[in-house]
Amino acid sequence: MAGAALLSAGAVLAPAGTAVASTAPKREFKAHYVALGDSYASAPLVPDQVDATCLRSNQNYPSLVAQSRGAALTDVSCSGATTADMTASQTDGVPAQLGALNRGTDLVTITIGGNDIGFSTVLGTCAQLTATDPTGTPCQTHYTSVYEDQISDAIDQTAPKVAQVLRAVHHRAPHAKVVVVGYPDLFPDDGVGCTSKTVPLAVGDFAWLRDKEKELNAMLFRQARKNGARYVNTYTPSIGHDLCKPTGERWIETFAPETPAAPVHPNAMGESVMATAVESALVRHTRHR
Repeated sequence: MAGAALLSAGAVLAPAGTAVASTAPKREFKAHYVALGDSYASAPLVPDQVDATCLRSNQNYPSLVAQSRGAALTDVSCSGATTADMTASQTDGVPAQLGALNRGTDLVTITIGGNDIGFSTVLGTCAQLTATDPTGTPCQTHYTSVYEDQISDAIDQTAPKVAQVLRAVHHRAPHAKVVVVGYPDLFPDDGVGCTSKTVPLAVGDFAWLRDKEKELNAMLFRQARKNGARYVNTYTPSIGHDLCKPTGERWIETFAPETPAAPVHPNAMGESVMATAVESALVRHTRHR
């Protein structure tokens, strides 16, 4: 009865229309961020690896962006992923990446397309062909003719696949901000090569490979713009730090990495620069809303 009397007294003392203040701690809101994509997002071999199947690092650009924004991260990026792996299980039983999305997702980043055009296979072929004409363009000659460019054709064929993925992302996460993250500068932007044992590419093929990467990024930009997503340019801020630069200056490793990373992939510094580009784009977007 004493407790009831105290409650009555409290009710009398509280002014009409005024709620009694709660002493329960306020829950901190954390944005739900889902990271999708391939090895340029997962950062294979960059310390520390937290997923042996997908070769995913806790210092990849999604992890760094999540830390910067205080977001709750669901990272399903996976080495070897293609656009098909967004909606179907990848090898080794990795679930479809889009399964991580839901109506509560606030932010989605995605880096995809490089494996669809077989870029790793292309680089392997280029390396094998170098010995046939080390000062020429054996790789370009292999993939092109007067009538076709196999890599440009592959990029064109990948465009509708990227568009389909972006539409599916919007469908599953209708309230999310969707960001397509492009690929950083892999080869010297001036086209001057660095043929060596660790970069076994013919002198004349560097400029052609640079142009193919730019074509890929341009396609991703167009598809992002057409399908309600923002595009983040990681190429420009990484110019001058390609695989031809010395250790400490390069953010993309050679075919024989000296800093922990997969061959011809971003090292920890490269992932950090990609994260900064994403964060800068998100800040600009927020300011202009």
